[in-house]
Amino acid sequence: MAERKDLDDLSLLGKSVRLPQSPDEAVLEVFPNHRPGRNYWITLNCPEFSSLCPVTGQPDSAKILIRYVPAQTCVETKSLKFYLASFRNQPSFNEEIVNRILDDLVKVMNPAQLIVRGEFAPRGGIQLTAEATYPDTAER
Repeated sequence: MAERKDLDDLSLLGKSVRLPQSPDEAVLEVFPNHRPGRNYWITLNCPEFSSLCPVTGQPDSAKILIRYVPAQTCVETKSLKFYLASFRNQPSFNEEIVNRILDDLVKVMNPAQLIVRGEFAPRGGIQLTAEATYPDTAER
């Protein structure tokens, strides 16, 4: 296989490492987008996301959907998997989780567009879905 110098900075891919204990400890890695002039969507689906309710400490589960149009970089999926798994011990409200994921991805990638959608399992008979977008297009 040809050597890829543009991937030299990736520290997780192809290595066995311990899962981070929190999103603050996790490292999101990126690699160069080789088609930066093209507007194309990348969709990443995490159907088994889990976190903790900050009030009860009970586990919350969700399907997290991430869709983005990359600019100069793309997120490396193993680092994303580790980052998302780091929420399993994190007490946070569902809405905060979705916004945190969006903010952290924007910070490392600066994509052209990004949508993060969290479809959380019902609790107390109510199912919550939160969606955050970049750039922020919501009317206030």
